[in-house]
Amino acid sequence: MSELLRRDPVVISTGLRLLADAAQAQAARVTQVDWAPPMAGAEDDLVPILGDPRRHAANASAMARMLAVRAHLVDVVRAGTALNLRPGEFLHAGPPVSWERASGPLRGALMGAAVFEGLAGSPEAAAKRAERGEFALDPCHSRGAVGPMAGVISPSMWLFVLQDPATGRQTYCSLNEGLGKVLRYGAFSLDVLERLSWMSSVLGPLLAAAVRRRGPLDVTAILAQMVQMGDEAHNRNRTGTLMLLRDLLPSMIESGMAASDVARAAAFIGGNDHFFLNLSMPACKLALDAARDIPGSTVVVAMARNGTDFGIQVAGTGDQWFTAPALTPRGLFLGDYGPDDASPDIGDSAITETAGLGGFAMAAAPAIAALVGGTAADALGTTQRMYEISLAEHPLYRVPALEFRGTPAGIDVTLVARTGILPQINTGMAGKVAGTGQVGAGLVTPPPEVFVKALHALALAS
Repeated sequence: MSELLRRDPVVISTGLRLLADAAQAQAARVTQVDWAPPMAGAEDDLVPILGDPRRHAANASAMARMLAVRAHLVDVVRAGTALNLRPGEFLHAGPPVSWERASGPLRGALMGAAVFEGLAGSPEAAAKRAERGEFALDPCHSRGAVGPMAGVISPSMWLFVLQDPATGRQTYCSLNEGLGKVLRYGAFSLDVLERLSWMSSVLGPLLAAAVRRRGPLDVTAILAQMVQMGDEAHNRNRTGTLMLLRDLLPSMIESGMAASDVARAAAFIGGNDHFFLNLSMPACKLALDAARDIPGSTVVVAMARNGTDFGIQVAGTGDQWFTAPALTPRGLFLGDYGPDDASPDIGDSAITETAGLGGFAMAAAPAIAALVGGTAADALGTTQRMYEISLAEHPLYRVPALEFRGTPAGIDVTLVARTGILPQINTGMAGKVAGTGQVGAGLVTPPPEVFVKALHALALAS
C-alpha cells in the first residue's frame, strides 16, 4: 500500500463523471470509460445467451454466409407470376398488420394499388372493400421480397429479380416510382395511377427485355463502387442509378421497343436518383437471408416497419417477428409540412442498415446529412458508433473517410442490449394521412423493446 501511495495515481472511471472530475482536479491521470448498464429488461436474458456454447460458431457462420453472397440482377418479371400473387392479394412493408391497424400511408398505398389492379373504381371504394376483409395482406418478407416505404406489391407490378449465383437463392423488389406523390408514400391521385400504368405497360417490359438481352448484372459490385463514390445506398443512390443506366442503356436501345419509349424510360431512370434503391434493398435481403435459421445465432437478419409496428427478425429464431410501436423520424420537412404531418416509421428499406449500408455507411456519404438534418461530422460519428454493435466489417463496402475501413455489418442483439446503442436508420417520411405522399426525410432508431423481446426468445432457446 505504501508503494502504491508513492506513485502518481492512475484512475479508470465508469458511469458518472463525478469521480473522474474530482481526480482530474487533483492532477491524476484519468481514463473515462463510456459504459452504461444493459437495456432495461435485458439483464436476466443476457446471462444464458452469452453462456450459450453455440453462439460464437453460430455467429461466425452467419457472418460468413452473409458476406459471401453476391447479388446479380437476372430478370424483371410480373409479381403475380414470380410471387404467386392472385387478384386481391397484396404484399406490404414491415411485419404483419391488418387493415384495421394499418397506418395512413399503408392504407393509401393499398387503396391506390386496388384501383390500379381494377379491383375498385375509386380509392374510397377500395377502402370499403378492405374494411370488409376482401383483400389479403402479407408482408413482403414472407415471399422473399422487400418494398420501400408502404412497400405495396400487387400482381400486375413488375419486380427486379436478384440471384446469388453460388446458391441460386432469389429475392425481389418492385420498380422505383420516384419521390413526392407516389404510391409507396401512400398517394393515390390520378397522376400516381397513370405513372403506375406506364410502368406496367412500358417500363417493366423494356427493362425485362434489356436485362435478358444483356445478361446478369453484378449489383454487389455496383454497391461497392457506390460506397466509395458518395452513396450509402438508402437515401442516396445517385451513383448507383447512373451506373445502372450506363450498363442497361445499350440493351434498352437494342430491345426493339419504340425509340420514344426508350427515351422516356432513360429520362425517367436518369431523373430519379432513388431508382437504384429498389436494387440495393433486395441485394441486402439476399445477403441477410443467407444468414437465417442458424440455431444460437444472435445476428439480426431483418429490420422492417409498416407505419404501425417496427419489427426485427434474428438468425437464431426463424421467421418470428419481434415488434413494438414504430417511432416517428426526426429530420427536415418539405414545404409547409412539419412533425405533426409525419407518419411513424415505415418501409422495408432498413434492410440496407441491417446489411451495413444506409445509416451504417453514412461516413461514406456526408452529403446525406443535408437531406436528413445534421453535419458531415455527424455522419462520420454515426458510422463509427455502429461498429460498437456489429460483428464484422464488410470486405467490399469500404469507406474512404475511414482509411477504407469496411462498413459495420452484422448487428448483434447482445451488443445492442449490452451497450444501449440502437441501430441508426436514415429514411424518408410519409404523410400520416392517406393520399398525402412524402413530407420529408430524417433519422430514426428501432424501439428498444424489439431487442429485449428478441433476447428473451433467444434465452429460452439457449
